[in-house]
Amino acid sequence: MTLKTLSPVDGRVYAERTPASAAEIDAALQRSRAAQPAWRSRPIAERAALMERFCLEFEKRGTEIATGLAWQMGRPIRYGPNEVRGTLERARHMTAAAADALADLDAGPKPGFRRFIRREPLGVVFTVAAWNYPYLIAVNSVVPALMAGNAVLLKHSAQTPLCAEVFAACFAAAGLPAGLFQVLHLSHEDTERVIRDPRIDFVAFTGSVAGGHAVQRIAAERFIGVGLELGGCDPVYVRHDANLGHAIENIVDGAYFNSGQSCCGLQRIYVHESLYEPFVRGAVELIRQYRLGDPLDPETTLGPVVRTAAADAVRAQTRAAVAAGARPAIEEREFARSKAGTPYLAPQLLLDAPPASAVMREEIFGPVAGVMRVRSDAEAVNHMNDSAFGLTAAVWTSDAAAAERLGAQVHTGTFFMNRCDYLDPALAWVGVKDSGRGCTLSVVGYEHLTRPKSFHLRVTT
Repeated sequence: MTLKTLSPVDGRVYAERTPASAAEIDAALQRSRAAQPAWRSRPIAERAALMERFCLEFEKRGTEIATGLAWQMGRPIRYGPNEVRGTLERARHMTAAAADALADLDAGPKPGFRRFIRREPLGVVFTVAAWNYPYLIAVNSVVPALMAGNAVLLKHSAQTPLCAEVFAACFAAAGLPAGLFQVLHLSHEDTERVIRDPRIDFVAFTGSVAGGHAVQRIAAERFIGVGLELGGCDPVYVRHDANLGHAIENIVDGAYFNSGQSCCGLQRIYVHESLYEPFVRGAVELIRQYRLGDPLDPETTLGPVVRTAAADAVRAQTRAAVAAGARPAIEEREFARSKAGTPYLAPQLLLDAPPASAVMREEIFGPVAGVMRVRSDAEAVNHMNDSAFGLTAAVWTSDAAAAERLGAQVHTGTFFMNRCDYLDPALAWVGVKDSGRGCTLSVVGYEHLTRPKSFHLRVTT
């Protein structure tokens, strides 16, 4: 058995890996357990210096990374540097945040006693990463887990196995001690076996809702922690006082970047009735400017989705939404490269999409969004909350107080004003409802990669 990466560029087998054997998995787990105790005793400043060396090694490989992204998952090569910059931003922020995040918490004075809470590493963290942002997703747990004193095993998607190997090469070049970061290419069955193994102390999973439920069930057998990021059907609201040009530009980019294959990509667009018609006109005009084509072409701004089966599924969801009453604003023939039976898929904006239609209810992992007019803030909030997901939400408005008030009412992990589709590493990245549980990034992210230990010391004379 081999794990094959079929490139969305042309369907060729771009990479092929043999899954780790039972003996190889056992050896990797043994190495992790053996290496972690010495690592946890290393001063945070030493760990931070090593992470900076990792960042420098990663930065050197920018061209290789951009090309690999294009071949493995279809990202236009012109956008590859964005993932490099984002990965470095998160790695460096989480490294810098570690000293404060991991510092002892003084419980306050008490005569005759010294009391504090210390955050200790969990042991071995198992990161299961998705293909759509293969470096950005993995770095969210990998770097803080190591900074917290843990060892890490990374199982990447079979679509992006080379991304995991780039991480490994950078850590090796940076001088990370052997055994602290390892890559395993695994089948689904062996992934489950690793989660069940008593040498694993935490699982960081990014993927589907069904996959998250499976991870949760298995991990619950052992009482270990899990972090789950499971996607979304993210809503945005263009309020009556929005800067319309800014809103159109932001929202189109947020919905169609990465061919719509973003967990926090925009999908449900609610526009105040006073701006609905000009918003639609402007959005359609901008969408038509995308150039769908070979992601290795520097002129391409919209690449293929990850595989033909994914494109077929998006087309089926789009047809279902149209059958429910939504009106397509784009004709597929406007994008010559878009063809059935290929992963090349034209962007689509569905107008007056009914609240119960597929585009407003399901996660569509492709370049499709639905737009609906609303008459008030209250109506917008009701629609935004009418979803099984809750990863991000956004409003475009000139009234910051109104934005904060709306943000308090919307059920979401992150709420934006006048921007979208961005992870600030200083803020907690968290979902609610079917978008997952747990947290990465920010000082709060360290709480999930450590356990609190209380010290209650009585001073005697």
